[in-house]
Amino acid sequence: MSVLLVMAKAPVPGVVKTRLAPPATPAQAARIAAAALLDTLDAVRAVPGAVPVLALSGRLDDAERGAELAVALAGWTVFAQRGAGLGERLANAHAEVAVAFPGQAVVQIGMDTPQLTPARLGAAIRRLASADAALGRAVDGGWWALGLRDPRHAAALRTVPMSTARTAWHTRAALDERGLRPAALPVLRDVDEWPDALAVAAEATGSRFARQVAAVRPLPAGGRR
Repeated sequence: MSVLLVMAKAPVPGVVKTRLAPPATPAQAARIAAAALLDTLDAVRAVPGAVPVLALSGRLDDAERGAELAVALAGWTVFAQRGAGLGERLANAHAEVAVAFPGQAVVQIGMDTPQLTPARLGAAIRRLASADAALGRAVDGGWWALGLRDPRHAAALRTVPMSTARTAWHTRAALDERGLRPAALPVLRDVDEWPDALAVAAEATGSRFARQVAAVRPLPAGGRR
């Protein structure tokens, strides 16, 4: 048994996916984020034997599709993110999982890769059977997944610069300093800007995410709708 930990922000307009606007409006960007999170929850739930956990920033009461998300999270362990920066919040989330599920390996993902499938998540879990850690790099230099046989090692993330073109490199170096040699997971594109959204939607055809991206009308000439 392993834990699949999802780090997510409540999809509140003006708070999430702000780099998708334009062409999306803040409300459309939040709906895209909600769709991405719902697709991610579905993929996690479908992994046999995995324990689903969500570390949430914000309130679903204020979110797009908040009621639908609440239903989708039935049976999940949900706790609030704690900490100032992302590295601190990640480390704290892993630490909480270590207390709640002692002795269990953890694969942590975000809500920016709605193209994830249960098969790909299951493969990430299996990598930890022969490695102390696993790291899935993102196209932009960050990472989309971190697997740890002992989630307490995520304390290394507290000093890692996040959201840079070298975040994956710094994360690998921080794990190396702890004597860990992360196994490589496939490189994926995560959704930060509009070209990312289009590319991922083309990969995740038929998903909620793809439908929400398709619902955004491009700006006409002159930049005004």
